[in-house]
Order: sequence, then C-alpha cells, then structure tokens
Amino acid sequence: MTNMLSAVLGLSLSAGLNTYATVFALGLLDRLGVVHLPSTLHVVSTTPVLVAAAFLYLVEFVADKIPWFDSIWDGIHTLIRPAAGALLAYGVVGNVDPQWQVIAALAGGSIALTAHTAKASTRAAVNVTPEPFSNWLLSVMEDAVAFVVVWLTVTHPIIGMAAALSVLFLAALIVWKLSRFARRVFRKAS
Repeated sequence: MTNMLSAVLGLSLSAGLNTYATVFALGLLDRLGVVHLPSTLHVVSTTPVLVAAAFLYLVEFVADKIPWFDSIWDGIHTLIRPAAGALLAYGVVGNVDPQWQVIAALAGGSIALTAHTAKASTRAAVNVTPEPFSNWLLSVMEDAVAFVVVWLTVTHPIIGMAAALSVLFLAALIVWKLSRFARRVFRKAS
C-alpha cells in the first residue's frame, strides 16, 4: 500500500513538473529492470513511447529556456500535465477495484495540477526579470526534481513519498503566495 501511495503521489507530482521527463524516466527504469511496473504501465517502456517521450523532453528542455515562450508552453500544458498525472496514477494502481482507480486518477490529476500551477506561476513571475539565468536555473531544477522524485518513488518508496510531499507542500505554498500577490496587484489596479 505504501509503495502504491508513494507512486501515485510521486509520479503525479513529477508529471505536473515535466510530463515527458517523468514518462521517459519511468519507462527507462522499467526497461533497465530497476523497477517492475504493473502491466497497466508497461506501455511506457516500449520503444515508441520512450522515443516520443525523449524527443518531447528535448523540445520542452529547449522551450523552457526561452523567456515568455515557456509561459505559452506552460499554458498549453495546463491540460496535458494534469491529464498525464491522472493517467499515470490510474495505471500505477494496477488491477484494483475500479473505484480506487478513479480515486487515484482524481488525486493524481489534482497533484499534477498543483505542481503545474506552481511551476507555471513561478515561471511567469521570473519572466519579468531582465536576465535569463534564473529562468534557466528554474528549468534545470524542475527537470532534476522530476527525475529524482521518479527514481526515489520507484526505488525507495518511503523516501520518495517524503520528498514528493515536501515538494507538493512547497508547490501549494507557492500557488497560495502568488495568488495572494496577484489579488493585491489587481485590487490596486482597479
């Protein structure tokens, strides 16, 4: 049960930060035999999925380094990342009672949306700075967190769950703080 909860939490959170890195890392870990995914997720370790995830990860890696374009990219991914988090969570619980699959999908989508919202809003805030280095640093950090959380989740579930919960708490805090800031700015403007 702990492994499943850790996987739902960690994979959903990682998908909210970088879906393609998450799918690629998960598929590669399964392909290399580091982890044995449930049959419902074996598709991520197939060659076509690994190639597509690697290609899309490289596209996102470049897109994330271009100020303002990264915000457009994040806007498009507002639909993709939560859906991917929900699908990964649904798949990771395997063949359990369908009600638990739906609950996992709902939780996974919500977790991915929280991580995505924190990422997108932080990036939008950083885009107003004149230098590009903070944007690049954030991008590399997000990718690293996605890869590390996937690895920890599948190899050390308890540590992975703790790491994912910590990042999720930080993401929720960022969303809350930036939403309060945005409300103050809009109140002053009106």
